[in-house]
Amino acid sequence: MIAALFQNSLAGHNKPLRRRLVAASIAVLACGAAMVWHGARSEASNVAPAAPETKLVKAIAVAPTNNADTRVAVGEIKPRRESDLGFRVSGKLVERIAGIGSLVKKGEALARVDDQDYRNRLASAEADVAAAQAVMVEASAAEARISALLAKGFTTRANHDAMLKNLRSAQAKLKSANIAFAMAKDQLGYTELHAEFDGVVTATGAEAGQSVNVGQMVVRVADPEARDAVFSIAEAAFANTSDTKRPPKVTVSLLSNPATTTVGTVREIAPMADAATRTFQVKVSLENAPDAMRFGASVSGRAEIGGAKVVVLPGSALFDKDGRPAVWVVGASSAVELKPITVARYETDRVVVSDGLNQGDLVVTAGVNRLREHEKVRIIEGEGK
Repeated sequence: MIAALFQNSLAGHNKPLRRRLVAASIAVLACGAAMVWHGARSEASNVAPAAPETKLVKAIAVAPTNNADTRVAVGEIKPRRESDLGFRVSGKLVERIAGIGSLVKKGEALARVDDQDYRNRLASAEADVAAAQAVMVEASAAEARISALLAKGFTTRANHDAMLKNLRSAQAKLKSANIAFAMAKDQLGYTELHAEFDGVVTATGAEAGQSVNVGQMVVRVADPEARDAVFSIAEAAFANTSDTKRPPKVTVSLLSNPATTTVGTVREIAPMADAATRTFQVKVSLENAPDAMRFGASVSGRAEIGGAKVVVLPGSALFDKDGRPAVWVVGASSAVELKPITVARYETDRVVVSDGLNQGDLVVTAGVNRLREHEKVRIIEGEGK
């Protein structure tokens, strides 16, 4: 009540005094607040800073293994030995004996062309031989008579030389006639097309009544006992192949029936890529191929190709350092360090590393995006995905 009366008294009689008292009160309150803040700061300065948090990560130990790369390709069955057979003379095809699928034996007739012209040529050549033989007989007898007269001195050396020249000319004409006769006989034989080896007819190129030229394919014959699986392989497939002197074994199976399989060996790799597909043709020799693997059948080939030592890591271990692949490696002091690596290839859920890691390195496989250089970590069991 006294304070209230005093306040009322001040309000009524001395307003300047009231203002001075209010200012003094504010100063006292500010001083008290400053003391409280200073005390709190002193207390906080006496508390030690908290230790940095140790992050939990998953890691695996590096163990390089042989780069056993499984390669799969799709190809087809083709004959190892296949020949396009055609006539060595031109003419009208009068008969094609063999058809597609026909089994033929070596020397068997496959087709014939009209041989009348060639029979006439043979007859003409035979007549030329007979005429040359007659001239030869006459020249030989004349030379014998002149030789006898020259020995007795009844003729001149010039006459003998002329007769000797006629004899030698007759001999040359007879030889030429015999050669022409042999050629005409051969050409008559060429009017019939024969198989060069035992096989099966896989294609034909002409029908009876058609005129064929020299070398034109009339019948294509393939050896059914020797088959190849032919594949078109991209250039990248050869990049990591270290042993080219020992080609790998290839497991070949039918696409229509994967249970039908056989094992083959790479026997030929094309030295030049195909101009259109930029792939290389690889031929795999099949020994004792099943009968179901007919010519033209689609097959798949699987091969294990060995190479240099590589490290296989989960895809979650991969990190980026200045645009290059890298991984976090845990050191002896449990601090992590970012190491650049060389990736041989990327797969669906893993990466194959060819360089940058050593035997026994601990590579972080989970939590890589939360790490910083030289940061302490603690490894928990497991591989992180």
